[in-house]
Amino acid sequence: MKINNLFVAAVVLSFTSTACRHQNTFDASGSFEAVETVISAEATGTLKMFQVEEGQSLEAGQQVGYIDTVQLYLKKKQLESQMEALAAKKPNIQVQLSALNEQLKTAETEKKRIENLLKADAATTKQLDDVNAQIAVIKKQIDAQKSTLDISITGINKDILPLGIQIEQLNDQLLKSRIVNPRAGTVITKYAEQNEMVAGGKPLYKIADLSEIILRVYISANQLPQVKLNQPVKVHTDDGKGGFAETEGVVTWISDKAEFTPKTIQTKEERANLVYAMKVKVKNDGTYKIGMYGEINF
Repeated sequence: MKINNLFVAAVVLSFTSTACRHQNTFDASGSFEAVETVISAEATGTLKMFQVEEGQSLEAGQQVGYIDTVQLYLKKKQLESQMEALAAKKPNIQVQLSALNEQLKTAETEKKRIENLLKADAATTKQLDDVNAQIAVIKKQIDAQKSTLDISITGINKDILPLGIQIEQLNDQLLKSRIVNPRAGTVITKYAEQNEMVAGGKPLYKIADLSEIILRVYISANQLPQVKLNQPVKVHTDDGKGGFAETEGVVTWISDKAEFTPKTIQTKEERANLVYAMKVKVKNDGTYKIGMYGEINF
């Protein structure tokens, strides 16, 4: 019995000693986090399709759902019909001026005939003057008619323009009714379900790229000279067997502003009141989870 008790005590002492040695050797500790993006609805309506589940991996540009677009589509068709109706009212300038152009052609032919007769002393100068005056009048009538028709066409085009802008707005709304995942990552949280009524700005899901995860740790002012950006560090986490798994990380950010020590965080100098936050990027094979604790050595 005494031997067994001594063995148990030795084992406990060994584990305690190992844990203490590890606790005393790490330079800083903190928890893992990721850059999380909340994807929200950009349109209002019923969520007709929503193929998103927590833990699902999504690609950038992947369509995961859409919001009901029937009313937007019908409004667009109505505006297109109005544009077609207005365009049909545009006068055909060539047709409208065809009669006056024919009169001008006839008058010019008559002028040539009179000029030939005048050379042969078979016509008078007054006849030539009369036909020139007639040609001038017809040309003015053509210019006036063309100006009126141009004004009419310009007015119709101005009426069509705002309808075209409204159609562009509807096209944008139709595009925003498609729910397209903007970045590759893993769905962290799902906020909506298919067939729910959603409004613009309502969060639908949260996504984060977990292929690389961030360990946020805190160091004291005395430790600042020991670290720099892009410096490799050793990252330690519990392996679930009473030991510690080790990997390498890279320092990607060091705060330039001190803050009070978070209650759940310890540094090498536990009595330090002010610490500096630091981010360490770690490649993640699925081992590291958001919120998991980790420790580093410089």
